[in-house]
Amino acid sequence: MKLKQKKYREREALFLVEGEHLVKEAIQTNACVKVIGTVRPEYWTGEMILLEQELLEKLTDVESSSLIFAVCMKADADIAHDQILLLDGIQDPGNLGTLLRSACAFGFGGIVYENTVDMYNPKVLRATQGAIFKLTFKEDSLTDFINSHPEYNYIGTDVTSGKPLKDYKPTQGKLALILGNEGNGVREDLLRKTSINLKIDMKDTESLNVGVAGSILMHYLRGEK
Repeated sequence: MKLKQKKYREREALFLVEGEHLVKEAIQTNACVKVIGTVRPEYWTGEMILLEQELLEKLTDVESSSLIFAVCMKADADIAHDQILLLDGIQDPGNLGTLLRSACAFGFGGIVYENTVDMYNPKVLRATQGAIFKLTFKEDSLTDFINSHPEYNYIGTDVTSGKPLKDYKPTQGKLALILGNEGNGVREDLLRKTSINLKIDMKDTESLNVGVAGSILMHYLRGEK
């Protein structure tokens, strides 16, 4: 129950996932420490905590659940990837989960974030559909990170003055895409540190959900086409 709170997740470097799909993903990626359920699943031979259903129901966050859980180790802070994502103040768990799922799909293996909803929030975990186990994370000042990692080509997003995405040809080398808060976008001080700021051309609408926009950008900028 304590792992449902951010402060205990941070203190223990552990988090809890719920449902057979996420439990299997945790096991396959060697993130699983122990499984909690009413019976031992055939796909797990490690440490198991058996509980009655009424106790398991106290752990669940959803109405319909398979009532199986895994205690998992947090990812390390190794951001040594050629393509990374910098997140500036993403607040909605659904948006964050979508971005992490797309980051996994399009090769953005490292995530650096500031003032963003907890990566291990239960709603975020469900939205990632297991992508959480295939990424690495670092919570840091984005300004400090950019200043200390000049090896990346930093690309920002600006819906007003950015260059249209269709007019930009992706370049070779290490890439860092910066995505900003749902309401305010990327901070101006960060936009001044980029090599270019992009926007997505749209018809009959002013903006896209950051989860959708970020996914489009990552797909377009990905290294292997």
